[in-house]
Parts: sequence; C-alpha cells; structure tokens
Amino acid sequence: MYSIIVVPPPTTEDEHSGTYSGSTYGNAHSDAHGGTHIGAFGAKRSSPQIRLAPGERLPFGRSANGNRLAIAHEGVSRNAGEITAQGAFWVLSNLSAHQTYVVENPEGAGEHIKVGPGRLDAPVPFEFSRIVLPAAGDLLPIDVWAPRHDYLRSPEGLDGATTTPAFSVDRTKRYFAVLAALCEPRLRGEPHAPLPTVDQVVERLRPHWPAASRTSVQWNIDYLAVKLRLKPGPDTADTGPRLNGKKESLVSLALRFDLVREDDLLVLTGPASRAAR
Repeated sequence: MYSIIVVPPPTTEDEHSGTYSGSTYGNAHSDAHGGTHIGAFGAKRSSPQIRLAPGERLPFGRSANGNRLAIAHEGVSRNAGEITAQGAFWVLSNLSAHQTYVVENPEGAGEHIKVGPGRLDAPVPFEFSRIVLPAAGDLLPIDVWAPRHDYLRSPEGLDGATTTPAFSVDRTKRYFAVLAALCEPRLRGEPHAPLPTVDQVVERLRPHWPAASRTSVQWNIDYLAVKLRLKPGPDTADTGPRLNGKKESLVSLALRFDLVREDDLLVLTGPASRAAR
C-alpha cells in the first residue's frame, strides 16, 4: 500500500511554457495516464507522481545513475538526497556537502524545518510538504504528500474520570467568532498576514452581530486571554505582567493547536450566539 506521494520539480518545458505557478497545493488530481494536474491557482504540471510504499526509498540528484528522481540542474548535487516512506510519514536525508534544505508546510502559518548538510533521516511532520532545494540562484520545489492517516481506536469501558480538555472553547459563542475573525487572514492562506485591528474585527462581525462595538470586541479578546490561560483571571491575587501583543498571542496559540480551523470560518457568515461568552 502506497503511503507517500512525491511530485518532482517542474521540467524545463514547464517553466518555458508558464504552466507551473510555484504553488501546488489545494487542487490536485491524477489523470487517466498517471500524470498530475496541480495548482491552487489553476496551474498545470506534467511531472508524474512517484508513489512510495512504507520502507521504499527515493534517491534524488543531478546524476541519472543511481537516482530514481533525476533533477537536471547544474546547481543540484549529483547525489542530493533521499526520501524514505515510513508508514504515515516520511524522512529526508540531505546528502549534499554544503546546502541546507528547507521543508515548508504550505498549509501552516509559516512552519518549516531545516535539514542541514549530511543530516540523515530527518522526520517531516507535515501532511503536505514542499522541499526547497537552493540551486545556483534558483529554488527548486519537490512536493511531498503524506495522505495516509492512522488513528488509535479508543477502547470502550475505561474506568475513571474522563480527561479534562486542554482548551475548552464553545464554537457557538461570540468570543469564538471574535477569535475566528482574528485568525481569518492567516487561515485564508497568508501565513504572515498582519492581524486585523479591533475596528476591522467589528466591521467583519457586524453583519451577523449588529451590536458589535470596539468595547465588546475588546472585552471578548480580554476574556479569551484569560480563558486560554495566556494571563491570570481578574479574581487572582497576582494578575501577572501586562500582556503585550495579546492578539498575536491568541492567534498563535489558536493556530498552533487547531483551536480554529478553516472550516470554523463559517461562524463569520452565520448568525452569532446571543450569549456574550
């Protein structure tokens, strides 16, 4: 059973014809001949997919000898690296002598890992990944997908109290709509987008929360900071230091732990709960 899919860099023909956009995520499918047509912006790419079963290795580099994936670019090492499928994830070996490779998560908020020269079997935690190879002034992408998901089946009838959730949020409350509005720009595919101001959040929420105001939105932001344990509650003796960058801290926490996902942005298009919290 194949668990890892690799899409090679664009060919010279792709680049000359302008059919490669540089972004290959969000819209991918295979045609009847095994090729792939990919692109979040309508781009097409003719490079075939390479599928790896657990334990299979994919050496890549400039040399056609010994490399299952040959990359004809003078800036790529003869034996540049190796991708190895490991069940539901994969590992990357950097066989170059001097170049650091970057593995990006195109779906995340700028997450990436660096794999230094000579590093072997570095585990990659992203479901959708882009290996970026620096090559004589060019940045060559190799896309790697790990679509297989393995889940634990929870045994039934366990004794004792249930585990308290790390973060308890109610998606029907107004505070969650405020949090979703803060996270929206980065969930829309702009991982480094500036966060909306309080006034912009008010305008975003007002169609479905007519009474929204700067005061009510700021109150919910303060409430979220306490609820998500970014600062102590007002009833404690020590209220802690002033929390600078409160919105940035909230969004960073929410995106890091998937408290708000892209699907949750639906709360911005439907009527909000009447409950203040």
